Amino acid sequence: MKHTKVVIDGEKLHYSAELARALAHPLRLKILEFLDRNHNVNVNKIYNTLHIEQSITSQHLKVLRTAGVVDYVKEGKYAKYFIKYDVVERAEKAVNRFLGK
Repeated sequence: MKHTKVVIDGEKLHYSAELARALAHPLRLKILEFLDRNHNVNVNKIYNTLHIEQSITSQHLKVLRTAGVVDYVKEGKYAKYFIKYDVVERAEKAVNRFLGK
């Protein structure tokens, strides 16, 4: 039997796990859907519209930022969030490859 050497890039594996974790939560998906419909939105509008506590909204946005799914720009005292579509598209392609689509 032929053996295949498996090489795992720990850094890529860690990032992939963080990205999958960020995209696997229903509330984070709801936030992403809202951001997709309302580009460049501040945190107040997100939690007021979706009826989520401010602290919970901030925690979920932090997970999405850490995974590179969203980013923000500061405008005065507000931070306006937006989706990094290139990251979402790469994640979608990776999942489709994994599923054989």
